[in-house]
Amino acid sequence: MAARKNSKWFLEILGPDEGHLHGVKSVLFSKDSPYQHIEVIEFGDYGRSLVLDGKVQSTEKDEFIYHEALVHPALLTHPNPRRVMIVGGGEGATLREALRHPSVRRAVMVDVDQEVIEVSRKFLPEFHGGAFDDPRTEIVIEDARRWLERHEEVFDAIIIDLSDPIEEGPCYRLYTREFYRVVTGRLAPDGVIALQSGTVAAHDLLNFSAIYQTLKTAFPTVWAYAASVPCFGLPWGFQVASKERLPQPYTAAEYDDRIERRINGELKYLTGALCSAQFVLPKHLRLRMENESRIIEDDRPLYTYH
Repeated sequence: MAARKNSKWFLEILGPDEGHLHGVKSVLFSKDSPYQHIEVIEFGDYGRSLVLDGKVQSTEKDEFIYHEALVHPALLTHPNPRRVMIVGGGEGATLREALRHPSVRRAVMVDVDQEVIEVSRKFLPEFHGGAFDDPRTEIVIEDARRWLERHEEVFDAIIIDLSDPIEEGPCYRLYTREFYRVVTGRLAPDGVIALQSGTVAAHDLLNFSAIYQTLKTAFPTVWAYAASVPCFGLPWGFQVASKERLPQPYTAAEYDDRIERRINGELKYLTGALCSAQFVLPKHLRLRMENESRIIEDDRPLYTYH
């Protein structure tokens, strides 16, 4: 392969000894908000990309993998999701995928950083696909935990689309046992939550396994799964939790049936077979999850390399 003529590169630090290098075509936006540094960068291979505090959040070429994997397994698990809350998700793609379910009558998206939403409206229209202006959408600019603590509205699903729980970061307290207990109080009896939970690379499983054990303190059912999101440079983990005690994920045929009946338009990533298969985790990962002793609590930060 010929060397790239453009000498501009973006290095995302993934750990003390690891990084992911992207060729940069142009920087479309760069600014510090009150909460984080926001960039929209056009990468050579991945197109327009949202980058927060030096971490790639999603890219034009493969955001559909991340957002379909985050949203649909949870909403397909619920029998009839009508009221959905999205925590974070500033680029609007999580909202876009949730609104593909015609059963959804109300979608409340709560994000602390209004500038991320405004930047996404301007520079990333394909990401939100008009979801910000859907009549079912309500956008709230506020800390999501504070909003949940002050409101008594009940939801069928709460989808948490945040950065990793880095102890210095703005999202840390939205991954803790205390927060999940607040969430359970705002879910209907058959309510579900979904969240991204960090990499599942064999050398860096602390976030994933600790989030799994923390969720188990608040929910009787926790299903963990993984997807390959190329722009992240590492395999990625997700989790679904339910207030009901559910035996196991559905079969491929059951997922296919639900996808056909309950999602508008054609999915680009998920199939029934993939929905079912992604819950089958390798032995080393399952053992780490089950043997993890750490619980994420408000007063005991979970260290993550930053």
